Amino acid sequence: MKFSHLADCHIGSWREEKLNNLSTQAFLKAMDISIEKQVDFILIAGDIFNTSLPAIEKLKAATKKFKEVQEKGIPIYIIPGSHDFSATGKTMLDVLEHAGLLINVMKGTVTEQNKIQLKFTIDKKTGAKITGILGRKGSLERKYYEAIDPTNIEQESGFKIFLFHSAIAELKPKELEKMEAQPISFLPKNCDYYAGGHVHIVKQANIDGYKNVVYPGPLFPNSFSELEKLKNGGFYMYDNGMLEYIPVVLHPIQSITIEAKEESAAAISSKLRMEIEKINTKNAIVTIRIMGELSEGKISDIDFKGAKEFLEQQGAFFVMKSTTQLKTREMEHIKVQGENTAEIEQRVMEEHIGQFQSEFLSKEMQQKWAAQLLATLNTEKQEGERVIDFENRIRKEVHEVLNLEL
Repeated sequence: MKFSHLADCHIGSWREEKLNNLSTQAFLKAMDISIEKQVDFILIAGDIFNTSLPAIEKLKAATKKFKEVQEKGIPIYIIPGSHDFSATGKTMLDVLEHAGLLINVMKGTVTEQNKIQLKFTIDKKTGAKITGILGRKGSLERKYYEAIDPTNIEQESGFKIFLFHSAIAELKPKELEKMEAQPISFLPKNCDYYAGGHVHIVKQANIDGYKNVVYPGPLFPNSFSELEKLKNGGFYMYDNGMLEYIPVVLHPIQSITIEAKEESAAAISSKLRMEIEKINTKNAIVTIRIMGELSEGKISDIDFKGAKEFLEQQGAFFVMKSTTQLKTREMEHIKVQGENTAEIEQRVMEEHIGQFQSEFLSKEMQQKWAAQLLATLNTEKQEGERVIDFENRIRKEVHEVLNLEL
């Protein structure tokens, strides 16, 4: 038995056009590799697209490739991820499934005791039995995990695969320790492969009662820090008990990090130019991170424009910078800093949550609701979606977060 395990494709994720196209190219390349390796089937553990209603050109490219894979006789089994999910039920995954291009394996019934009994989808060629649970924004999928009746899954014989799109507490890296997560015990035991998604880490582990718990990470890095840390995306391939990570490399990543130790903006500009001359920039994505403190001058005085022009002349594909960890003497009064918007929001909440005293809402519950509401209210209006539908969708998701009746 041979299969590919992908997750977090996030087709259409970057705002910058060049990087936005790379998420599509990474998906197409992963599909091509799977075809070339003659896999029996493909698993996608959530977030095929970056939104439940993707742009037409992204949908067209993905659909064309899905059709090609289908014509090769390779089934695609999926679960919706937090970005695929829509409270209105309007998602392109349903359209693709109705067209016979993929199969959503989250199928089952709800018992009189309000327990979820999942059913297996059986792969015709290999006999593999596949099921799973979707992901939702703000980790709202937890209620589904809590409601699973694992009995039939655990007692079923044969090769079993469980797809999930959520963080597992036992496998979270330190830098994601504040991310909402589920304990591994929420998953049914005795499956042969647990195909994970949502957490952008590359990891495989065996935990008591759970073997082959696997996160392949994103197919293409989705942020500045992911470009630095991961360098590229990829996926896992399972081949008769052997696991291999398959990198998907579109462009080399060159990362420059300079720490300003109370140096002037002019001195940092000189350092930056020297660092640039050390690297091979041909066709590369170049990330420039400046951190620390400037003793003189403003951040805008650093010659990023000249550095970018030089890099592009040397053949760089794309150049991006981050100064979120750089400050000047004038900025010392600012307390909250962060790697990205999500991290800054988290730190602001930590600093201010709890000022509202309530016997009904603990500090932890206030922080959890605030995070979930931010995730919901950050949702963008989708292409072709009417304003009234967008407003109703957001209103419904807010009510779900707060457990309120409409």
